[in-house]
Amino acid sequence: MAWVKKTHPDPVVEESVPIGMRIAGAFSWRVLVIAGVIALFVWLMTVFSDILVPFLVGIVISALLVPISNWLQRHRVPKWLAVILSLLGGLAAVAGLLWLVIDQIIASYPSLRDRTVSQFGNVREFVLNSGFGISQADVDNWIKEATTWVQDNTGTILSGVATAGSSATHVFEALFIILFTTIFLLIDGKNVWRWTVRLFPRKARATVDGAGVAGWITLTSFIRVQIFVAFVDAVGIGLGAFIVGLFFGGMPLVIPIAAIVFLGAFIPVVGAIVTGFLAVFVALIFNGPLAAVLVLGVVLLVQQIEGHILQPLVMGNAVKVHPLAVVLGVTAASGLAGIAGAFFAVPLIATLNAMVTTIASGRWRGLDSEHVREATPKRGQHGRIQLLRRRRHQVGDDVPAPGSDDQPAAEPGTASTN
Repeated sequence: MAWVKKTHPDPVVEESVPIGMRIAGAFSWRVLVIAGVIALFVWLMTVFSDILVPFLVGIVISALLVPISNWLQRHRVPKWLAVILSLLGGLAAVAGLLWLVIDQIIASYPSLRDRTVSQFGNVREFVLNSGFGISQADVDNWIKEATTWVQDNTGTILSGVATAGSSATHVFEALFIILFTTIFLLIDGKNVWRWTVRLFPRKARATVDGAGVAGWITLTSFIRVQIFVAFVDAVGIGLGAFIVGLFFGGMPLVIPIAAIVFLGAFIPVVGAIVTGFLAVFVALIFNGPLAAVLVLGVVLLVQQIEGHILQPLVMGNAVKVHPLAVVLGVTAASGLAGIAGAFFAVPLIATLNAMVTTIASGRWRGLDSEHVREATPKRGQHGRIQLLRRRRHQVGDDVPAPGSDDQPAAEPGTASTN
């Protein structure tokens, strides 16, 4: 049967549309479909955020603890004991950090309250004597307006507190999901991933497996490097604030400031500098404007070291994402999902970038999570199933560069999309 060339029902209309507009239209509807899928995905994430956010936190924690558990197992520690030790070690580190911060804040609260009241009076006198034409009546009017606003919005504030109280159940649910996600990924992460891969069509499983391994390697590398960068930021700002305080009679709350900077630095680029302003505020309250300016200089200096040394040299080797993409991703994600979006933006971008790059470059053929099996009928033996195990790379191995000699070829009989 001869092939019949398909034409538009009205050739005159088809020929009247310029070729450029036809190409633009073809691109446009495809872009709209992709944008619609992305919008649907974002909407679903918003709807199921109460489950998704704790689950993602559990994955991030697992990316930190799984290498520790694997290291213990390589040193002849039983698996169950390695899982328990890594999990308890992580919980002990977080609990110790929280206890240290809370203890320091409680001990310094009375002096912080008194100094804040005193500095408020000094700022008030400075404003009145600044020569800008601000009178006592203006200051009293501003205070009155602020007080009126608080009184008018008391109901909203109290309802927000009540909502926070009622959401305590959600907090426990989130902690439950985080804990059990971490535990099950530590104990049986391989089988969880194998089940996930088997949800895809047979021909796509090898590709999904290789992309997932590359994404997991990138995520674990990002977590380890980000901990180092956060530690450097915390030590730099905390030590700098302590040194500045030596010239002004002492700087309180240095340890809580360093701890908060450490946590804030997990939001790359902007986290350390935003939390660093807490050190500037404390320096202003206790030591005056000059000390606050010096501490601000320390914060900016540490940020420059992170941006020009740590990010390119340390983070750049682990996460192949341009700083502009990091800033735009953090900004967009924080606008969509607040703090959670800012926290997950960079690891999500880095992981997806590694997965897409691995698929596009064909590196998935040299990556294998060691436990994904393809069941295929053995030729010539009807009804008999042969399990083919693709064993070339394990989770945690280095990803070979495309075209390098270290990249192994696909084994005969393994799943392939070719």
